[in-house]
Amino acid sequence: MMTIRKFITPRSLGLVVLGVLAALPAFANNYWLFVGNLTLVYIALTVGLNLLIGYSGLLAFMNGTLFGVGAYATAIFRVDFSWSYGLAIPLAAVLTMVIGVIVALPALRLSGLYLALATVAFAQFILWVLLHWDRVTRGPSGIQVPQVDYAPLTDSFEHGHYYVTLVVACIIVWLTANLLRSRYGRAFVAVRESEVAAESIGIDLTRYKTLAYAVSALYAGLAGGLFAPLLGIVVPESFDLSQVIVQFAMVTVGGLGSIAGSVIGAIGLVWLQEFLRAFKELQEVAFGGMILLTILFFPGGISAMLKHWFPGWREPLRRRFLDQ
Repeated sequence: MMTIRKFITPRSLGLVVLGVLAALPAFANNYWLFVGNLTLVYIALTVGLNLLIGYSGLLAFMNGTLFGVGAYATAIFRVDFSWSYGLAIPLAAVLTMVIGVIVALPALRLSGLYLALATVAFAQFILWVLLHWDRVTRGPSGIQVPQVDYAPLTDSFEHGHYYVTLVVACIIVWLTANLLRSRYGRAFVAVRESEVAAESIGIDLTRYKTLAYAVSALYAGLAGGLFAPLLGIVVPESFDLSQVIVQFAMVTVGGLGSIAGSVIGAIGLVWLQEFLRAFKELQEVAFGGMILLTILFFPGGISAMLKHWFPGWREPLRRRFLDQ
């Protein structure tokens, strides 16, 4: 039994999860394929959010709204400019990154609770723009978004979009893992642990904080671009503060400072959200309760518990106190 437990690692578990996700279209109907698609979108989102909060220590809550910026930008580029999705989604992601950095720059002087409040205020302002800029965003009624045509690869939008989103999510996970193994990852963690100490050894705080915001916003924009045609419509209420709660619950329950935790949290809570869809009032209560219970009793999240259970479970750059 101990030998088997040694072989259970983030990589081996990731390969199993990848195999299941890759095989899902073979046996799932369109509804469960939609849920699988949504899961992959949230994996991309939570990896970016964990990079910002868990690895860089920046308590920022803009990703839910930046997710909306990516979705709206994709919808506008596709519907109003008639651009292909191959152009619209990457440009929407870049635009989201630029907006994220512009919004982040004034907040770089802040930290902790003040940073959290400032980013919530910025997020609410962006949401207000989405809601009231009727000429561009169509206000509360939103924008109808056409499906992506994946012919001649497949006649099924659901299957085609699923595999594209799977590839994007895998690339994001792979890129982030490699980024964290580089000097940039070590700099992020140094900033997280102590800004004073990081600055004393020559780390440019503004540069690395801005980079963390930029990468996280880019991922949010890509996820939003893939989300828009999946849902078929973008409306402001899809990107309000409840979206922030959902994403924060995913990274907290899965494990702050853990890529594997981001994936686990996204998978678990998307499917929980679907099971609670008939009881919408309970969703935010359930997610809020899970955040509270995790912080009180399992501060490292599911990934920290896996480390205790399986000797072979190793992840770089985790906070030590999260694993205690």
